[in-house]
Amino acid sequence: MAEIVAARPLLAAERSVYKPAAGADIQHESATRTIRALGQDVMAGIRTPPPPARGLSGTWPYAGTSYLRQWLFSADPLPVSLLSKRGVTRSDAISRMVDRAVTVWPGSAAGEKSTTLAGQIRDASGTRNRRQAIALYRRATATLCDGVAALAGNALWLMKSTRKPEGAPADVTAVLWETLRLLPPAWMLFRRGGGAFAGLHPEIGAQDRVALFPLLMHRHPDYWSDPLEFRPERWAGVADPENTPAFMPFGFDGARCWAKHLIVPLAERLVKVALDSRLVISSPPQEAHIPLRSLLSVRFDAAIGV
Repeated sequence: MAEIVAARPLLAAERSVYKPAAGADIQHESATRTIRALGQDVMAGIRTPPPPARGLSGTWPYAGTSYLRQWLFSADPLPVSLLSKRGVTRSDAISRMVDRAVTVWPGSAAGEKSTTLAGQIRDASGTRNRRQAIALYRRATATLCDGVAALAGNALWLMKSTRKPEGAPADVTAVLWETLRLLPPAWMLFRRGGGAFAGLHPEIGAQDRVALFPLLMHRHPDYWSDPLEFRPERWAGVADPENTPAFMPFGFDGARCWAKHLIVPLAERLVKVALDSRLVISSPPQEAHIPLRSLLSVRFDAAIGV
């Protein structure tokens, strides 16, 4: 894995959030500005009261995604708030209509509130810059909310069989780090085209796509005791989990998730809300088919307990 990661820089098309948009590459300055804006919005959202807990009922991780979008971005004015609605993002036709509406959006009226991320759309000059700002808004909000909902859902699913009747565990953060080890949402990474990797191994062809699996590395018995066991206590006293050997929950050097500093705090807040609201998880299967997609998220039904 280390050799493949070092063989060449990550291509623009391999970045989920910062791949080209509106016919042009996303410049480093725009990417940096976007992640800073996202950070401000997440920190502001964490400090506000969460939406009604009934929004957590339904099929996960979709219920968690919708709940996070309502929590963090519902204050944005129309049509910007539609960019982060799951019902919109699931339809290419509706997405294009919303994009066109936001492109001509006049901006916030006097006294109208919006997130910092939405402000980047309002302040963008020129059609292409605005279209790129729209793409970054949609990608950043979707990647954040989908990833956090997957992590929180995976943690709730893992805790179901180990949680004591009295409720929430003492250290939710340790639960999340163990979830990132055992069921990491970023469970595999793709590299397109194997030309740079062909010399590393005789079975890698110049046109091959290469898949890397942190999921397997996180379960390697040479690095982990009881690797298939869910043991949050293994993280007790670990000051910097990401420095743990054979543990890369947010990607590899040079290609790490830019929002990694936001993921665990927001997921911790979401898990605590779910536990405090006595979220009841329907018995999900212990074995399930995992589709070859970039995000690993356990599917289950849940409802707020009585």
